Amino acid sequence: MGFSFSPKNFVHPQLKPLVAKMSFVDAFLFYIIHLMDKYEVWHRLPVLLGVAYLGIRRHLHQRYNLLHVGDIKGRKYDTDEYCYRTADGKCNHPSDDRIGSQGTFFGRNMPPSNLPYELLEPHPSVVAAKLLARKEFIDNGKQFNLIACSWIQFMIHDWIDHMEDTQQVEIRAPDNIADACPLKSFKFLKTKQVPTNTTTSWPSKGNNFLMDNTGSLNTRTPWWDGSVIYGNNKEGMERIRSFKDGKLKISDKDGLLEHDEKGIPISGDVRNCWAGFSLLQALFVKEHNTVCDMIMVHYPEFDDEKLYQHARLVTSAVIAKIHTIDWTVELLKTDTLVAGMRINWYGFLGKRIKDMFGHFCGPIFSGLVGLRAPRDHGIPYSLTEEFVSVYRMHSLLPDKLQLRDINPSSMDECPPITREMAMREMIGKEGEKRLAEIGKEKMMVSMGHQASGALTLWNYPSWMRNLVAHDIDGEDRPDPVDMAALEIYRDRERGVARYNEFRRNLLMIPISKWEDLTDDGEVIEALREVYEDDIEKLDLLVGLHAEKKIKGFAISETAFFIFLLIASRRLEADRFFTTNFNSRTYTEKGLEWVNKTESLRDVISRHYPEMTRKWMKSSSAFSVWDSSPTSTNFIPLYLRPAH
Repeated sequence: MGFSFSPKNFVHPQLKPLVAKMSFVDAFLFYIIHLMDKYEVWHRLPVLLGVAYLGIRRHLHQRYNLLHVGDIKGRKYDTDEYCYRTADGKCNHPSDDRIGSQGTFFGRNMPPSNLPYELLEPHPSVVAAKLLARKEFIDNGKQFNLIACSWIQFMIHDWIDHMEDTQQVEIRAPDNIADACPLKSFKFLKTKQVPTNTTTSWPSKGNNFLMDNTGSLNTRTPWWDGSVIYGNNKEGMERIRSFKDGKLKISDKDGLLEHDEKGIPISGDVRNCWAGFSLLQALFVKEHNTVCDMIMVHYPEFDDEKLYQHARLVTSAVIAKIHTIDWTVELLKTDTLVAGMRINWYGFLGKRIKDMFGHFCGPIFSGLVGLRAPRDHGIPYSLTEEFVSVYRMHSLLPDKLQLRDINPSSMDECPPITREMAMREMIGKEGEKRLAEIGKEKMMVSMGHQASGALTLWNYPSWMRNLVAHDIDGEDRPDPVDMAALEIYRDRERGVARYNEFRRNLLMIPISKWEDLTDDGEVIEALREVYEDDIEKLDLLVGLHAEKKIKGFAISETAFFIFLLIASRRLEADRFFTTNFNSRTYTEKGLEWVNKTESLRDVISRHYPEMTRKWMKSSSAFSVWDSSPTSTNFIPLYLRPAH
């Protein structure tokens, strides 16, 4: 039976149908967060109260925003036999070997959009030209640098990519906007729709619905398994392994990735790469190989296969940990999120207690990592269409890369700029050649000192609106694309809810007028020009970039609530972060390596100690390197990161 609150005007009218289907307890919890949302105060609460708000909201999203798509017809298997990460993501879920493997369906966080708009309404080229196209570069200050920008591509290439159809689509810009578009028309492959043959349950609707009988397949492995450097299948894995001492291929000459005869880098994922992304791949190949050396010293009886598998477990966990308690904290730079993300990994009792006594008293006190069994909340693990959509962050990319002099005649906190290179020159095969000329240390220092772009309207890189994208093998596609228009089209094509519908499904208060979204008069005027007064027509990407941001957040609150759900799910559903996060699986020294690594700064310092000593003043390698160290004085002492 549903539960309703007596004051009729308390719950927003558009959320009442969702709340009416909730249990008594869930409805009560919803009223708590709804009250906070009405007054927009959760992020201004004392840290532990803010964390409590996020805990309640995450619980509700776990109950009402996880939707399984398609059949999973895997088999049971012996988890002791597969005590390592497989090449294609199989044999992670404890009772079904196919869940989370390459080629499984994207899930959903909400039903596909049921709004009456057409795919080209309004035209994607109009949206791109009038609302997204960069007028002048807007940076985000000292908060996020180009390493942070490259990191998110590094993660996306670990998790998600849609299988494409063989059928081409062509988008032609309308005559009245064509002159403002770098491409008057462009062609691309449709997202492949695959029959699911299932009826999908949507808890908040209280019944079953048929999702057009189709879904999209993920050509990458959605686990946090380091597939960006290890590959997504056996063929990819074998391509990058040296088959000696467990190590991966890397150039002895310059410490960068090796390349094949076509000039394409030899790595786990090579689609749509650029020099900054390739640099991070090389760094973590080096990390993997260093872990191999460490394990070989302590376990000399291990053969090549055992060394590789254990080093992969350790390196993948290091990557996941950096993303959880370092990158995400810089993205959402508030005391509440510093505490919240560390609680995700270590629990309320903090690192010191967990290191001393191990995981005990459940996830609240000891975190999600090290749980006795994976938790999927009754929905088989996958990443979702909505997760893909909120990770559209190309506005972080600048127009030019600023190269620095790392051997200046006089020492300053910030090395001087020697030249600028167009970002177009840093992508694909040409970018690989440029990176080799620049060198890994100069490239890393330069990226560390350059601010990324802000995730806001009118800041989408112009060079990406006439981009030659790559296929899965890293080869150039025959037709250039306008990525800004394409991203608008992709969300609509895949049935992702538009902005206001998206907020309702996330139990957020929807906007009723443009002024609820932003107080920028110029933005409001442009939104009216494109969408008129129909706020329901507003595209998700545009809404996320236009939304007023919480102080310290580089992304919108709406996008963050998807992060809140999925960031936890990536850890708690994976048996190599739960049941098998132990010395038996990782080795004692391997687990110690993970536990002692707290940040990307630690990894860079391990391999290039002089670089961090000389050039990195910031607490995090993801903030601009000449920025002041971060204060955590308002966070309970036991939850603060070590500096």
